[in-house]
Amino acid sequence: MVKEIYMSKRKALVDEAQTLLDNGDMEKFNDKMKEIEELDAQFEAQATAQANLNAVSGSSVVQAPQTGTVSTSGEIYDSMEYRKAFMNYVTQGTAIPAEFSGALRNVTTKTTDVAPVIPTTTLNRIIERMETVGDILKLVTRTSYKGAVAIPTSSVKPTATWAAEGSGVAVQKTEVDGTIIFAYHKLKIAVSMTLEVQTMSLSAFETKFVKDVADAMVKALEAAIISGDGVDKPKGILAETPVSGQAIEIASGTALSYDTLIEAEAALPVEYEGGARWCMTKKTFMAFYGMTDDSGQPIARINYGIDGKPERIFNGRPVAIVSGLLPNYTTTVSADTTFAFIFDFADYILNTNHEITAKVYEDHDTDDVIRKAVMLVDGKVVDKNSLVTLTVKA
Repeated sequence: MVKEIYMSKRKALVDEAQTLLDNGDMEKFNDKMKEIEELDAQFEAQATAQANLNAVSGSSVVQAPQTGTVSTSGEIYDSMEYRKAFMNYVTQGTAIPAEFSGALRNVTTKTTDVAPVIPTTTLNRIIERMETVGDILKLVTRTSYKGAVAIPTSSVKPTATWAAEGSGVAVQKTEVDGTIIFAYHKLKIAVSMTLEVQTMSLSAFETKFVKDVADAMVKALEAAIISGDGVDKPKGILAETPVSGQAIEIASGTALSYDTLIEAEAALPVEYEGGARWCMTKKTFMAFYGMTDDSGQPIARINYGIDGKPERIFNGRPVAIVSGLLPNYTTTVSADTTFAFIFDFADYILNTNHEITAKVYEDHDTDDVIRKAVMLVDGKVVDKNSLVTLTVKA
């Protein structure tokens, strides 16, 4: 069934259904709705079968069973044809059809090595999962500025001022850097997809692809946000030098104590109290967990929400637990080691390009098929006044 015939039949059925609904004949209306659903299912099944047939036959063009070419107007990356073509590209290496490749070249600098854009539907699910899975990622401020452009910090972190009626607002100075410049750092994620993926349905493929890409990107992004050195990756929070008096040092061989937390809390400026939170590993948190204050009250608590997820708190301040991003506390170290810090993650700006692309190629040395997702990302601290670090001295 070509698309034109399908659309004509569907329109006729919809018109008939509308007439039945206007006449109040609900029984026949429901029957007509079932006919529409059956027609949609038939066309979808035939489109899927045709796409699969094109893939196994080695055809470089994957398209729905219709006449003409795929339209490049509108949101082509959200079309069913492109989503299926992308699935066949990732799972079987089938080339993206020329109709889509032409549109890709219009937005890609290198026309000789075009990396297909991840379909919009799949991309939205990746972003949604990244926001859900990441513990740190959902706390930072997200932007999508163009790279290599100097951006005033007031644009990414605006402030409000009072003004008299009829008067303007004076330009304010800020103690943080006047501008920030985001670079183009490539985040490359190698996606491992087993042989079974080649026989998956579109929905199953997209679910697995979303999980693999999002989980890997979250891990890499959160590592960069915490400790990135700024070389070919975002500059992390711990790459910043704390304001004078806010770098708490613990002598080697000294056990953790309640006084350590009090010193850190005292170093945090009162104007940054609201959004700041602790960040440490679970093992470090549990080292504090059994401590009590002078009144015998525990200084740390673990609450459990409706979903059963633990919410950890130090003296009323939330604790962000990270795994593998910070070292556990130990009394002896070979080099100065920062094991915990306080910071308002809203003062960290993560600038991302969400037009994530994917590329499939063969490693000729190992004969492995590599499936790689790439995005552009950079990040910087725009206000470090909320940063208080705890460091064990060597």
